[in-house]
Amino acid sequence: ETGAHGFSDELQSVTGDGEVPVRQIAGPDLTYLRALPCPLLASQSPWSCPSQCSYSRELISITGAKVGLIVGGLATRDTSNLLAHEAAFALGQMQDTDAVPALEAVLQDVAFHPIVRHEAAEALGAIGLESNVPQLKRSLVLDPAQEVRETCELALQRIEELKSVCGDDGMVTKEVLPFLSVDPAAPASCSSVSQLRHVLLDEEKGMYERYAALFALRNYGGDEAISVIIDSLGANSALLRHEVAYVLGQLQNKAASDALCRVLRDANEHPMVRHEAAEALGSIADDESVGLLEEFAQDPEPLVSQSCEVALSMLAFEKSGKSFEFLFMQTPEVH
Repeated sequence: ETGAHGFSDELQSVTGDGEVPVRQIAGPDLTYLRALPCPLLASQSPWSCPSQCSYSRELISITGAKVGLIVGGLATRDTSNLLAHEAAFALGQMQDTDAVPALEAVLQDVAFHPIVRHEAAEALGAIGLESNVPQLKRSLVLDPAQEVRETCELALQRIEELKSVCGDDGMVTKEVLPFLSVDPAAPASCSSVSQLRHVLLDEEKGMYERYAALFALRNYGGDEAISVIIDSLGANSALLRHEVAYVLGQLQNKAASDALCRVLRDANEHPMVRHEAAEALGSIADDESVGLLEEFAQDPEPLVSQSCEVALSMLAFEKSGKSFEFLFMQTPEVH
């Protein structure tokens, strides 16, 4: 049996070291995983409302959260591919090595939707263990979906890159960045927007190099950089286009609204790209964006309709003036 959010009943509680059941989130089911805790951000100031984790999916840190709860969500094979992909995304953001076996199992199981396998591969890259390399190499060759193979390529290059930035103690030296997400590639070091434009829009460049240019442009900000990012929505790779839409959601710049609306309206576009466009429009939240989200909440593609539902639900939370209710650990009751 499954509980309210698609998790098995026994996984609705967290056990170990005297820790006890976790309170459910109040709100629409598909907003559930957007509020899961992220130990990666434990040193950051906590955010208390959806606008601060809006669609860029920086996750909130609650000390003591258990990766097993999210792994359990994957294990139940919930019928929502969106929910399963968010579970894999959350595991990557948490960078908890306990998640590796579950993520590898998802990556090698072609019964999972490509968007879920893609997110599992990206999460393995985010965790960054050398021991993740063999499975990523196998999937790079064997996976039938191009977007998954390209993600494996990215993850392998990220793991290789991590080797070169480790200090003498084996720990990664973390640069202070304007965004808290664990990205699939480190931002490129060049400072010229024109140079970054050349790399990002060049179809002959490698995927990791183009991703690095994308994240550098995101961090650079400004109208010129955002214009380049919008132009890259025309890239040949659906994987890159989906990441571009994600980045535009992080930036929350209304200049991207028209381009994202066109992506969402395009029934021939890859569902993972339309999904990210929907969530980015929810982040921008101007009148046209909200109207389009309401329209496409009835889209026949579940990844799109559910993404619109998530975006609208998050906006409803904000407009209600309520703070988003995150999971927390309760004190055990003695009976």
